[in-house]
Amino acid sequence: MDRPITEQAVFTPWQHTVLCKAMWRIVPFLFGCYVIAYLDRVNVGFAALSMNKDVGLSPSQYGFGVGLFFFGYFALEIPSNLMLQRIGARVWIARIMITWGLISAATALVTGPTGFYAMRFLLGLAEAGFVPGVFLYLASWFPGVWRSRTTAAFLVGIPVAGLFGSPISGFLLTLDGWIGLRGWQWLLVLEGLPAVFLGIACLFVLSDRPSEAEWLAPEEREWLSGRLAEERDDIATHSPGGVLSALANPCVLICAATNFAMIMGSSGVAYWTPLIIRNFGLTYVQVGMVTAIPPLVAMVGMVLWSRSADRTGKRIAHVAATGILGFCGLAVSAFAETPALAIAGLTATVLASTSFQASFWAIPPGFLTGRAAAGGIALIVSVGNLGGFTGPYLVGYLKQATDSYQVALLLLSFCILCSAGLVTLAGRMIAARRAAYVPS
Repeated sequence: MDRPITEQAVFTPWQHTVLCKAMWRIVPFLFGCYVIAYLDRVNVGFAALSMNKDVGLSPSQYGFGVGLFFFGYFALEIPSNLMLQRIGARVWIARIMITWGLISAATALVTGPTGFYAMRFLLGLAEAGFVPGVFLYLASWFPGVWRSRTTAAFLVGIPVAGLFGSPISGFLLTLDGWIGLRGWQWLLVLEGLPAVFLGIACLFVLSDRPSEAEWLAPEEREWLSGRLAEERDDIATHSPGGVLSALANPCVLICAATNFAMIMGSSGVAYWTPLIIRNFGLTYVQVGMVTAIPPLVAMVGMVLWSRSADRTGKRIAHVAATGILGFCGLAVSAFAETPALAIAGLTATVLASTSFQASFWAIPPGFLTGRAAAGGIALIVSVGNLGGFTGPYLVGYLKQATDSYQVALLLLSFCILCSAGLVTLAGRMIAARRAAYVPS
């Protein structure tokens, strides 16, 4: 599993050009979609700076409502991914984006805790399948040796959403009272509608598979389709079976637990960072500017991290290292008494969580293919999303119980550390299973 593979040993210059052509057509567009998706998912953290008082949300109610998004995501994750495989990524990703954009904007209409709970759950239902669907889509376009870089190029949307979204969100809160709407309502509406327009654009930009891409020359379509078919056949030889076998695969289950541990920690931080920073007495605009620092560092760091993982082939080691880094960063944040130290710790945590995503999601397609990949990847994301509920809710509950973020942050730091041990175990099991099929 962890073995260095040089691109020059695999692809000729012409083949490299074909892959670059496909990458520049597909990945920037999906990246833009994810920027908007992630912004719509976490902008409620900024809205909470004034929304919680208007709507009447306590810290525990806010944490619970934020987490309900992930229950909705969990409920439809596997069915959504299987539907994407059945009808094609172009139509299904368009459907996801249009519905989540409308629901995200409609969240501006909530007037109490129940309405907030309902809209967060519906947003999760609408967005279910987007991220694992994109991972599956990228696996149908790019060979394994390119997988970390394409995954990282897509997932860099997370820090970019924070880098640009944080200052914008802080500014939109200052529109309070314009045309009778509160600032947090303007934030949710103006950041939700772009998803609708990008969803419509999906129908014209994406092609379901290389064989259908009219923007590739015939010989390019033929080579890329054949190369990917060979890789799928090789993976199927080492990991036979369909959806049910993937869901019972111990490697899949441990990967799911790894994702749960990391997302529990990272989501617990993501939805509370503006409120944590606000505790130091900063204005809305200042909170937006300061909160943009971690994603700025993460945007550069995750790309370098994924390139290192591709170059060395040691993806398991790279993923494990992010768990250790995240643990250290969050532990520092827990004891920080100044904004500078708090933001330094949070920056390390955000760098760890984004770099984790870039390297981790290149692992499952290396031992799953076909319907097994659709079901297995969806399960890994689904279980991880339960961590997305647990983390924010735990922070809210402990904040309300202790009147401090310290205990919650320390607990989340240990969860992130667990991801390092789990992914190491997963790597050993994957290598052992491959060895059982391939004589040494």
